[in-house]
Amino acid sequence: MRENHIRSGHLLIAEPFMVDPHFKRSVILLCEHAQEGSLGFILNKSLDMKVDELIADFPNFDALVYFGGPVQTDTIHYIHNLGDLLEDSQKIAKGVYWGGDFEKLKFLISTKMIEPHNIRFFVGYSGWSEGQLVEEMAYGSWMMDKMDANYLFRNQAKGLWRDVLENKGDTYSVIAQMPDGWSWN
Repeated sequence: MRENHIRSGHLLIAEPFMVDPHFKRSVILLCEHAQEGSLGFILNKSLDMKVDELIADFPNFDALVYFGGPVQTDTIHYIHNLGDLLEDSQKIAKGVYWGGDFEKLKFLISTKMIEPHNIRFFVGYSGWSEGQLVEEMAYGSWMMDKMDANYLFRNQAKGLWRDVLENKGDTYSVIAQMPDGWSWN
């Protein structure tokens, strides 16, 4: 894939035989792509903890935390559908925003103006240095698709890899049916 086809706001879908345990059968929302590098979040790898258990001084909130990627796993990020309600957030795709004022976020959660289905929290992120993602795309490690806010806010994370491929249709539907663990026996 040529570099100009890689765009922020699109999905990276791991090819079915990727062995890297961080990215095996992952779907990544690409939030930044520039000559200097790329950044995104794995959408379908939930952790066994809630955000209010992870962050001290956070309002009671029944939202799972997801593994965003292996880079800077001491950081928290969030993607939401709140738009201008959360100042300083960056639009990534239609109905999908990244970040924003953290103190206002806590206030909106405590006043129940934000529900768990409006937001997803991530520990760490997925990052690529200059030219690295272009090389991985040329090698065939990733497939791309347009982002649909329903993938993040309506679909279950567990089956997301399969769902995205099935929605692409044709050959991708066949790939989506490949079993995760298989052997020649």
